[in-house]
Amino acid sequence: MYLINYKHRLTHSSTSQAMDGLFALGSNGSGQLGLGHKEDVSVPKQVHFINPFPNVDSITLVAAGGNHTILITARGKAYWSGDSASGCCGTVAVEDKEDGRSIFRELRFPGLSETSPIMYATCTWDSTILVVDGGDGRATQVYVCGTIANEVVKPAPSADSDEGLSLIAEFPPPGTTVTSIAAGFRHVVVVLDNGDVYGWGNGRKGQLGQLEDGRDARGVVRKPQKIADIPFRVSQAVCSQYATCLIAEPGDGRIMVLGADKWELRSQAPPEVSSWKAITASWGGIYILKRDGKIVAWGRDDHGQLPPPNLPEITHLVAGSEHVVALTEAGEVLAWGWGEHGNCGPHTDEKYGDVKGRWNVLASLKNLPEGSSITAIGAGCATSWIDITTDGVFL
Repeated sequence: MYLINYKHRLTHSSTSQAMDGLFALGSNGSGQLGLGHKEDVSVPKQVHFINPFPNVDSITLVAAGGNHTILITARGKAYWSGDSASGCCGTVAVEDKEDGRSIFRELRFPGLSETSPIMYATCTWDSTILVVDGGDGRATQVYVCGTIANEVVKPAPSADSDEGLSLIAEFPPPGTTVTSIAAGFRHVVVVLDNGDVYGWGNGRKGQLGQLEDGRDARGVVRKPQKIADIPFRVSQAVCSQYATCLIAEPGDGRIMVLGADKWELRSQAPPEVSSWKAITASWGGIYILKRDGKIVAWGRDDHGQLPPPNLPEITHLVAGSEHVVALTEAGEVLAWGWGEHGNCGPHTDEKYGDVKGRWNVLASLKNLPEGSSITAIGAGCATSWIDITTDGVFL
């Protein structure tokens, strides 16, 4: 999952008026960018919705699977674009199937109340996990849809289900609330408001740690199980492909990495980063943004995924599958890492598509009219996302 915060969104037909827009670039073979076609792009292009986006709502979160994207709004609506064959995009209406355009459509689940806002979302490669308001303004219902290969099934065999959407029974535990949710390739980790951590899915690399009941989680965990022996109260969790990183609240900052040590994700982890502002993970790396705008990162770097030298002060940071997107204090959107699908912009190494030891600028306030703003960034599986507010300028 790649969290990005937005301001409100408006759609105007006239280029003389101010306009907010979500822009995307990168891998688009399944239409996951929502651009109306299925061609990769290396410059930001504005995404499209089946209906004009309501000017009373705003996008607050982007969750990326392997070939699908889920957008969550401030009012708790969800929109999808990409490959829906696995059921990871909910129940696709007949008219949407017949339409066939690769654009964002509202995600629908018969049986899920229209008055139950979706509060969080995350995606494995081919599934979507939604955390829904339980009716009291608290994130107390967790749903899952889609296929997580043959080795991971919907986490609660006894769960109520409707059209492929399954409510996980008896989770979270009574009196607790979900505060953070993350997913790797085929595992899911949830942080509760009491600092406990639960996980399910593929734990064969140890990414789900040791379970509270003493069982070794090195196998397939088919319903949420509490992860034991964490020596601190967890504030947030992020997932790489086969590992999980847990971090304590910023005043503490202790770090614990579970799972495979490929790319030295466990052995090179610092014991703590107490002044952290945000944490994110790619498939092979972990990135922590400190309050001073510096980045602490470790993991895979064969395509330049780790931060290049002499970066300017960073205010926001998100990692995709094998690349990173950052927003600077000066208002520039930077990208580095593996950009073979155009997700790091057009200027990449000819052989591998790398942006290594340097960065590309995807967007900059310097090139936009006075009064413009870059309100958010995001990253997915070889995809990048930028929210730009400007007067009559379209990238």
